[in-house]
Amino acid sequence: MFLNEQYVDDLYAKDADLEHVKAVLAERGMPDISVADGYGRLLTMLVRLKGAGSVLEIGALGGYSGICLARGIGEAGKLVSLELLQHYADVAKANMEAAGLGDKVEYVVGDAKASLAQLASEGRKFDFFFIDADKEGYPIYLDYALELANPGALIVGDNIFLRGRTVDETKQGPAVRAVRSFNERIATDERLMSTVIPGYDGLAIAIVK
Repeated sequence: MFLNEQYVDDLYAKDADLEHVKAVLAERGMPDISVADGYGRLLTMLVRLKGAGSVLEIGALGGYSGICLARGIGEAGKLVSLELLQHYADVAKANMEAAGLGDKVEYVVGDAKASLAQLASEGRKFDFFFIDADKEGYPIYLDYALELANPGALIVGDNIFLRGRTVDETKQGPAVRAVRSFNERIATDERLMSTVIPGYDGLAIAIVK
């Protein structure tokens, strides 16, 4: 973490619910790859600013980002969280319940592409999307977000720098190429108004016109 990011994080008191998530991830041997603290705060703000009533998360892990998203949702709103692994979804659900947000979330377990296809077939629509799952799937997840989006929906993608690999031309693996494609589309797709925030590991934010 860069010094300026650490400085900003140190301005804020530790969040008990989110620290609990981190502790559970460590206890269970799950990857320490939750959204950065600063971006977690930003997610809550963006959901609230948008007034999003329907939020779709692709990649639940231990529920850190889910808590951040659910905190911004209005009283009657709902978070749908897609997670490949049942074990991770169970941990995320328990952490959401511990944070008092269990009634805000619905978990859908399985391959996200199949889950997204099912949501599309049901005609589901969402106001906000958070993409933080397998990087090779990012372009496909963007396609589905555009299909499932209400007008004016926000699409947010995390880890778009892949810890420096995205900007290193010597790196040409499938995940790197997929994220580069995602980033280029975020920047150039005429259906989107967007920006990229270059802090932490990078965050793409787009509004569906």
